[in-house]
Amino acid sequence: MFENLEVAPPDAILGLTEAFKNDPNPQKINLSVGVYKDADGTTPILKCVKEAERKLLDEEQSKGYLGIDGLADFGRHARQLLFGEGHEALTSGRAVSVQTPGGTGALRVAADFLKRKFANSRIWCSKPTWVNHPKVFEAADRQVETYDYIDAAGTGLNFEAMADSLQQIPAGDVVLLHGCCHNPTGIDPTPDQWKRIADIVHERRLLPLIDFAYQGFGSGIDADAIGLREVIRPETETLVCSSFSKNFGLYSERVGALTIVASATDAAQAALSHAKIAVRTNYSNPPQHGAAIVARVLADSELRSDWEVELAKMRSRINSMRELFVEKMKEKTTARDFSFIAKQRGMFSFSGLTPVQVDELKSKYSVYIVTAGGRINVAGMTEHNIDRLCDAIASVL
Repeated sequence: MFENLEVAPPDAILGLTEAFKNDPNPQKINLSVGVYKDADGTTPILKCVKEAERKLLDEEQSKGYLGIDGLADFGRHARQLLFGEGHEALTSGRAVSVQTPGGTGALRVAADFLKRKFANSRIWCSKPTWVNHPKVFEAADRQVETYDYIDAAGTGLNFEAMADSLQQIPAGDVVLLHGCCHNPTGIDPTPDQWKRIADIVHERRLLPLIDFAYQGFGSGIDADAIGLREVIRPETETLVCSSFSKNFGLYSERVGALTIVASATDAAQAALSHAKIAVRTNYSNPPQHGAAIVARVLADSELRSDWEVELAKMRSRINSMRELFVEKMKEKTTARDFSFIAKQRGMFSFSGLTPVQVDELKSKYSVYIVTAGGRINVAGMTEHNIDRLCDAIASVL
């Protein structure tokens, strides 16, 4: 049977990583996959994570299965991080969580949950959105549509077009919103714009599905949650997919959560029961180690403080590389103004490079970026590779 199979095309992002690994050029630069790099170009293990692991290993008594919804302490701390201590959604008991294998796992569980219980709903994604969003939803037999987002220049948010698009979405459909650090553009709504988005979502009776993969990588832990908390209003319903890959550096541990916010406690428990069926029929229950690390760090005041310091350093380095990139490109070429990149937030930016230019960067200079929009991972830039990177970009412009 397998002899008749054709080779599937490589993933648009992870396929580039494979090509990068096979590239013999010692000066190659990978700005494709969304992984944080420090000033030396490595993906570090946070000190607070190492300390939490040491404590867990000393105390661990069993490797037994977790429940279907995962580690209870992890879910509680994940919700507190999303909404803030004392938030009405927490105190009322109308927010519940299932632990998932990363943020992508949370998206798939959400999609399966929607397929089971709201089969006629469509999922609306921003144009552009993360390339894997439509694939995850379509794999769960969800119909995917798009709403306007980026402006014609590809450097800012066309908010009026976005608002108009949201106004046209039928009641009962699902609208996917990027909580912060929009992937792939790095362009986020302002707090006032978030308020208007929330108004439209609730007036139109849409179900918001918030992908919140980068909390703390934009402006700060609470500052990045402004949009999410604006959407979470009393007696409203929301799905939140969160990840700890970036802000804890736990990429290989695959730590995420699907949080369901219902209108009331009973409705939340009913929704949780159906989400657990989606988990049980997929991967049965989640792994413990990564979630236990997160729970330990967030529960320990000293480790929590250390984590916030380390997270702030990562955020600061990304923002400083944005500014350095803009400065270097200004020195090297007048063909294009890249100042917009310094205004964006998070790991990613649209460079505006064409597919031909992206291909030339790879073939001539061993610089790997995503073809669609020329998405660059700013966190992959370092003081060591910035000059070569900017020379290569200036050459292909």
